[in-house]
Amino acid sequence: MKLHLLDRSNRIKNSSFTITENRYPFFLKIWHYHQELELVVIQKSTGTRFIGDNIEKFNVGDVVLIGKNLPHMWLNDKEYFEEDSKLEAHALAIHFKENFAGQGFFDMPEMNGIEKLIDKSKYGIKFSGDLTLIREWMNSLKGLEDFDKAIKFIQILNTLARHKDYKLLSSSGFINSFKMTEKHNLNKVYEFIIKNFREQIGLADVADIACMNPSAFSRFFKRVNRKTFSEYLNEVRVGYACKLLIEEKYNISEICFESGFNNISNFNRQFKKTMKYAPTDYIKFHAQRA
Repeated sequence: MKLHLLDRSNRIKNSSFTITENRYPFFLKIWHYHQELELVVIQKSTGTRFIGDNIEKFNVGDVVLIGKNLPHMWLNDKEYFEEDSKLEAHALAIHFKENFAGQGFFDMPEMNGIEKLIDKSKYGIKFSGDLTLIREWMNSLKGLEDFDKAIKFIQILNTLARHKDYKLLSSSGFINSFKMTEKHNLNKVYEFIIKNFREQIGLADVADIACMNPSAFSRFFKRVNRKTFSEYLNEVRVGYACKLLIEEKYNISEICFESGFNNISNFNRQFKKTMKYAPTDYIKFHAQRA
């Protein structure tokens, strides 16, 4: 799964931000990033969302803000790829630069909340709670004249900046290390992990990709990510396991092996270490919030 840089400069050249209605049988399976921030509302379809090193299920109505240069992908469920599928993947996406309102605009004290929101977007933000008004406003943008559209979009960002129910997605270790990929080939390491985390991956495998010996890579990875390679890999696997638990298509034993763990006891231990819940308690907790 190669990481692609998407150039959206032509689309955004004649406007301060763009609004795109994406309707496909399934979302494109491209692990990619771009210089623009991206605000997305899922109108139809379900699947798995990859943002940085975060892996979670996505559903209809999800509102997510993705920061500039943050790798991401929306992967629909298997039934969307079946030959006779009548399903549709539909999302509204707004792409914009940090300074879309003008250089220094968000430096004003009145815009402090939006400035902080843009800064937090580097991790990816999943908003929860009552987002009915946000969805309505986002869907109304395409029908507005230019000035009204710009004012409404700033109002959307300001409302999201004040919204208290949200979750940062990617880890700080991933963000920091992704900035260093030109020097250290960690980009290729992350691509390999995302593609192969359900298989048995050893330190030597990823060290070879990074063109380093295992000991040196282990020290470097821990210094950059503030966790060992095995801890990082386990967290990615647990993230995928959370998605499977929410879907309720497999039992816990099956999810253990589907996520790349090789025994139940280790799966339970790593899951609780990462999520602070046992898998069965996590299902109950999620059901209460649904």
